[in-house]
Amino acid sequence: MRFPRPQLNYANVIATIALFVALGGAAVAAGLPRNSVGTNQLKRGAVSAAKLKRGAVTAGKLAPKAVVAGKLGANAVLPGNLGNGIITTNKLSDSSVIAGKIKNGVVTTNKLNNGAVTSAKLGDGSVTFAKLATSVPGQLQTKAASGVTLRGTFDIGSVATSAGDTVRSAISLQYPLPAPRALGVTVVAPGQAPVPNCPGVGTEGDNPQADPSKLCVYLTKAVNLDSSPPLEAENVNGYGTGLIAKAKEPGEFYGYGVWAYTAP
Repeated sequence: MRFPRPQLNYANVIATIALFVALGGAAVAAGLPRNSVGTNQLKRGAVSAAKLKRGAVTAGKLAPKAVVAGKLGANAVLPGNLGNGIITTNKLSDSSVIAGKIKNGVVTTNKLNNGAVTSAKLGDGSVTFAKLATSVPGQLQTKAASGVTLRGTFDIGSVATSAGDTVRSAISLQYPLPAPRALGVTVVAPGQAPVPNCPGVGTEGDNPQADPSKLCVYLTKAVNLDSSPPLEAENVNGYGTGLIAKAKEPGEFYGYGVWAYTAP
């Protein structure tokens, strides 16, 4: 029995050639020597993300400045990836550091410029006695700091019906004295030369002075006062001293002046 022979046509020929090319190409690819495929053999876009092995692109494979801002994903740069001193002042944008980003206790005294904290920046009740230093002269405080001179005025007087009548007044200090038992009170009469521990009242009479631990009472005006002495101190304690004035003759008698105390 004879079988009919297939007749060659264009389609059969093309299909056979394609089969040989395909098989030959696979054989060629399987038999490529190492390092025989270079950049020139790769067409544009041939190496896609899916063709890259995990961890294949290392730091050494990246060119300097290759990773730009637009290539970073959200939260890509973590605190652990920043070196010390990386974020400098000129890297911070305006208003980038807000109150919520500042840790408690971070802003200390030496971080504040002179005049940085103004009255408008202080809240109601924010400055308490406990927050005030005790070493700055003239500052509100609970006691007189060492070397601080307290100053004030006094006025005492009355009308006497007979010589020797007395009247009492007092000098009350702004702050309790640190050592009331060591307090010494000296009364200086009008026109009297400076005495030990009481250097004087200054050229204008408005700057009374006192040595440490001394309370100096300067009479600048005395009318009808007994001169032996014109004033006496009594009930001296940590809050001040009492004063006694004595009339020299019947009638109005009084005295006034200034005082000073310097804390030890």
